[in-house]
Amino acid sequence: MRKWTTWRTTGVAGALIILSFLAPSGVGDALMIAAAIVAGWQIALSALQALRVRMISIDLLVVVAATGALFIHNYWEAAAVTFLFALGKALERTTMSRTRRALSDLVESAPETATVLRGGEPVTRALWELRVGDTVLVRNGEQIPVDGRVLSGRGGVDESSITGESLPAEKAPEAQVYAGTWLRSGVLQVEALAIGSDSTLASIIHRVEEAQDDKAKTQTFLERFSRWYTPGVIVAALLVGAITRDIELALTLLVIACPGALVISIPVSIVAGIGRAAKDGVLIKGGEYLETAARVDTVVVDKTGTLTNGRPVLTDVVSLDPALSSDEILLLAARAETASEHPLAEAIIAGARERGLAVALVDSAENITGKGIIATVDGARVSVGSAALLTEAADGGQLQRFHQEGKTAMFVGLQGRAVGVIAVADTVRSDAAAAIAALHERGIRVVMATGDAQRVAHSVATSLGIDEVRAELLPEDKLAIVAELQAAGHTVAMIGDGVNDTPALAASDIGVAMGAAGSPAAIETADIALMADRLPRLAYALGLARRTVTTMRVNIAIALVTVALLVAGVILGGVTMSLGMLVHEGSVLLVLLIAMALLRPTLTDSQHAGPASADPARPASRPRSTALQHG
Repeated sequence: MRKWTTWRTTGVAGALIILSFLAPSGVGDALMIAAAIVAGWQIALSALQALRVRMISIDLLVVVAATGALFIHNYWEAAAVTFLFALGKALERTTMSRTRRALSDLVESAPETATVLRGGEPVTRALWELRVGDTVLVRNGEQIPVDGRVLSGRGGVDESSITGESLPAEKAPEAQVYAGTWLRSGVLQVEALAIGSDSTLASIIHRVEEAQDDKAKTQTFLERFSRWYTPGVIVAALLVGAITRDIELALTLLVIACPGALVISIPVSIVAGIGRAAKDGVLIKGGEYLETAARVDTVVVDKTGTLTNGRPVLTDVVSLDPALSSDEILLLAARAETASEHPLAEAIIAGARERGLAVALVDSAENITGKGIIATVDGARVSVGSAALLTEAADGGQLQRFHQEGKTAMFVGLQGRAVGVIAVADTVRSDAAAAIAALHERGIRVVMATGDAQRVAHSVATSLGIDEVRAELLPEDKLAIVAELQAAGHTVAMIGDGVNDTPALAASDIGVAMGAAGSPAAIETADIALMADRLPRLAYALGLARRTVTTMRVNIAIALVTVALLVAGVILGGVTMSLGMLVHEGSVLLVLLIAMALLRPTLTDSQHAGPASADPARPASRPRSTALQHG
């Protein structure tokens, strides 16, 4: 309603000005006065409200100038100044509304009803009637109303409102889904885990609202500056009028010295930058963090779960016996490992099943602490582990080569003789190399800080081109590294996903949470939260922060140069009150247009690249035998 009223007032004032040029001189002057009053009453009201809280605003400068122009019978100047200022206000409000559209889109994406199973029958209920634990039915083309866990069904879910991902994420039983997303294929039954204000979508909306209202240090400085600047302009105009006895000159100085573009340059840039980031699945906590992120020159990154997938997988199977194929070696190892609950056992069994091998249970098994496992497979003695489990000597060259590559390698023995070697490793994320390359393109140094072994850390770092490796660290060691880098003058961003990373994340200049969708705690505590599990989004977020800060600086420069040129024009002659206001409002419009350029999508294919954002279903459980583990 307010925006419509502003535009209506501006339109009426503009029409009166046009009519004044067509009317006789006496009537024309009356129409000009009417135009000044129509365009200026809201400005005067705003100035009065500011004075009530002891603040001299820009609006007061315009009111004083327009009133003075009326007293010296310069009706055209009064009408033009108030009309142009009102027009600038209307454009400013419209632009700010547009820059906040990312938030309004999020709010509009919040569902209001849900289809719930009651006694096995689907019934429609308002969202507030749902309870945690309810089973919600979501059909193809419908919106998912709750955060929850898929109980049954499969389908593709458009999660762009949460993660910024353009492609649907495939969902299967045990996968996580979020309120406000859309099911594009299939049918799902979802157990409700978070509803309404407790959902991830609500956390995002709350965070973006706070972030867009949060002030950058530059904005805070400019607001303090304007509190002194505006009264200073009034005093300067009074002195000029007293010295020159030229009231029109003094009034013109009041108008052209308005710091309107200066005041609007920062908030509109912050709102646009944070809004664009939210649209792309990156939550930035506020203007201060946006400015800090723009200065980041060093990123400290954890390895496990950040640069790697965080779970071991089978990487190599080598046969040492010409009579046995690699699949036969793998099947022997996998069957022996069915008696173990060790994570490496899970990787070996999963690798065998991926090759289509039928992994049956073993007859019996024995765990040998610190060495591995020995099992009876179809009457044969099969061992998986170190050479100590073998009765015959074996060449360890292949094991050594795998170890140098950062892999965990084990002998597969048959009747005490080594017949093969298998290796598992925590594999590097498919998008990690692109992420590191993108950071390097922005001149950002990357330091790996991990608790993993030196050889494993160096292997991963070498493959990704990481600048520096710190391995075998305790949580306090990571904290010390961050402090050391900051002491050397670096602005440090830390990205990690584990509890052991928390101290370093808190101490860093910018703490980054990756894959924060579904984690309200991460959304609330991180300075920057990457909603999708996409490492390249870090480079995108830092790049957007730099673009936003550059936009702020350009806008400040435009505002200051405009005021300086106008003051010079008034002193040298040739710049009238109306011309000064026209140029002033032109600078405001230019600042707004430059800030709005931040709303353009800039997320590239490489930043979308990587593993699907769908939450993988939990691996199917396998029959348990004696809970044996590798040492």
